[in-house]
Amino acid sequence: MFFSCVTIGFISFGKFFLKQNKFIYLENVHFAHYIKKELIMKKLFYLVLFLVPFVSTGVFASCNVTNGTINILANEFTTLRIVMEEAQKCAGPDADFSVTHSVDHQKLQGPALAANPSEFTAKIVTNGSITPLLNKGLLRPLNDLVDKYGQNLQKSQLITFDGNIYAVAFMANAQHLWYRESIFNELGIAVPTTYEEVIAAAETIRSSGKMKNPFGGAFKAGWNLSQEFVNMYLGHGGEFFKPGTAEVSINNAKGVAALNVIKRLTELSNPDFLTHDTNATKIEWESGNVAIMHLWGSGAASLLDDEGDQAIKADTRLAGPPTVGGGSDPATTLWWDGLAIAANTSDENAEATFRALVGAASSTEMANANPNAAVWLIKGYTPGDAAVGVLAAAGMGATPYPSIPHMGLLHGALSDEMVEFLQGNESAEKALADVEAAYIAKATEQGFL
Repeated sequence: MFFSCVTIGFISFGKFFLKQNKFIYLENVHFAHYIKKELIMKKLFYLVLFLVPFVSTGVFASCNVTNGTINILANEFTTLRIVMEEAQKCAGPDADFSVTHSVDHQKLQGPALAANPSEFTAKIVTNGSITPLLNKGLLRPLNDLVDKYGQNLQKSQLITFDGNIYAVAFMANAQHLWYRESIFNELGIAVPTTYEEVIAAAETIRSSGKMKNPFGGAFKAGWNLSQEFVNMYLGHGGEFFKPGTAEVSINNAKGVAALNVIKRLTELSNPDFLTHDTNATKIEWESGNVAIMHLWGSGAASLLDDEGDQAIKADTRLAGPPTVGGGSDPATTLWWDGLAIAANTSDENAEATFRALVGAASSTEMANANPNAAVWLIKGYTPGDAAVGVLAAAGMGATPYPSIPHMGLLHGALSDEMVEFLQGNESAEKALADVEAAYIAKATEQGFL
């Protein structure tokens, strides 16, 4: 399946400003950013509208599901556990309800949903993971279910492709800076706004003897490491593909610069950085081993809760994503998470699953009981202090992760080839050449080239 794709991320939050690290709401204001990619043969219109009103409310009602099976595949992080608990509560005690949380959800989703009947009735998707499922026809259009059960959803939550609704978004996310205020104050370090300043701050902290490895990031070999390149390359103003084509275009000065910044950051990180995903990095933070990190906003659900070391929590501050290389684009991407229903499941299972999940995706009670767990896209949500990083990313015009069919192939090629460079076994140019060669082989095999 080939697509001509226009991807728009349109964020409408309140207007906020920081005053002494407090997050203060002023009035409604819109932030918009878009990217455009075109391929041959088939038109795809993909509209993501992150709209968070502060007046109307969603009405929660128990679904009381008594027929059908609900079996969900989701990523593993605290916010999604909150959503799944709400969905189970909505479904009721008599529902046949189960959920599998896995950090390997993207590897599992294709084979699991391709089975007939599918192994799961629903998948929690993002603007990065939904595209390969759509390419293979593994998701069910939701128009009829939205008409029947979506009265408490906002139109802005509906993810639409070619006139059909394929997902319902419930949260926005982005990676941004976290820092430990006491250490910054003691050493006289200003809050960084560029990666050059981030590196300088980490070097100062190391030189002071306070921390040997002061920087933390999700550098685990695989998807996480690839995402760091995506962020850094966009921050340098890079374009992943030649305009209007699927021809990869990363082996250039911007690609080399992106890799070099990532390598310097890893040199200021735990030597086992290639094993550190988001969860491992959060453990480093909670253990007091890290003073500055670039991590997902959704991490606040566990890092800023009432468990763990409350002194570290009190010392934790959030800031917007940094720019890099003298550019004005933040080195991060905007994301949404939402629910999608498997195509290869029965109508009964699809309806039961949608009812339970949409109950969570429209629950104002859930959103406001957990204001720091996410930037919720739910009616009546009032953002907590922890929303500042994601909203800053939106306000800076961060690019939504490219939801184009062949981007997943490039993401996979990056994860396979970057390790050799970071371990000092090859040059940045050789690593990027290897990435391009691996991508070309896969893209040719799958008909994109």
